[in-house]
Amino acid sequence: MYAFTLERPATVADAAKLVAAGAKPLAGGQTLLASMKLRLSAPEQLVDLSGIQELSGIKKDGGTITIGAMSRHLDVANNADVKAAFPALADLASRIGDRQVRAMGTLGGSVANNDPAACYPSAVLGSGATVVTSKREIAADDFFQGLFTTALEEDELITAIRFPIPKRAVYEKLRQKASHFPLVGIFLAQHDSGVRVAVTGAGNGVFRHAGLEDALNKSFTAAAAAAVKIDASELNSDLHASAAYRANLISVLTQRAVTKALG
Repeated sequence: MYAFTLERPATVADAAKLVAAGAKPLAGGQTLLASMKLRLSAPEQLVDLSGIQELSGIKKDGGTITIGAMSRHLDVANNADVKAAFPALADLASRIGDRQVRAMGTLGGSVANNDPAACYPSAVLGSGATVVTSKREIAADDFFQGLFTTALEEDELITAIRFPIPKRAVYEKLRQKASHFPLVGIFLAQHDSGVRVAVTGAGNGVFRHAGLEDALNKSFTAAAAAAVKIDASELNSDLHASAAYRANLISVLTQRAVTKALG
């Protein structure tokens, strides 16, 4: 490893100042440290966020659950309020990566990185969550902007994510056996305002599928999902799977999610 300095601020304000000056924030480090080892990233200064108390904690308040950005995947998976009120989110967190990743990876780090095959962005977008930052609040529909790209400004840090609790929700994924990333993942949530379907792993970033949402708002059945034609023209095709295969997975996994939701 090459030389760099490590800062450990105690407040979000101090961390934001360091980031604004060019430092790189370090949350769980599951992506950043690996990229540094490969020399794909070479920051001269890291800002360790783990000592900032205001970034931790999980709180249920009425119809929402607010989760601090530095909450580990295991924290979310094992939290009693999340398991009782939003079991799909706890289930998603419990199946991210492997034990080591779940023990170190964080909600805020995953969402800020916006890997096109990450699990958490689908939960944020699929449930219509709000990303709370050091500057403002950003609706999920406005936050994710494509491959590893978000609405975050250079000196802006995620402090928490506020999830509305759905009537019912399910996360279904087919994972790559080597990396444990989803080849395709579907997060389906039904609110009083309607159904949201978010897809991860299939495109250049997480996205909502309007056709599936329209069909399921009319008839919340697996048959309705099966009748939707999934366009493969803008989906990923790589050594893991073709675009056509991913299109089929979107349909099949959505049908499974609906069946499980109705369960």
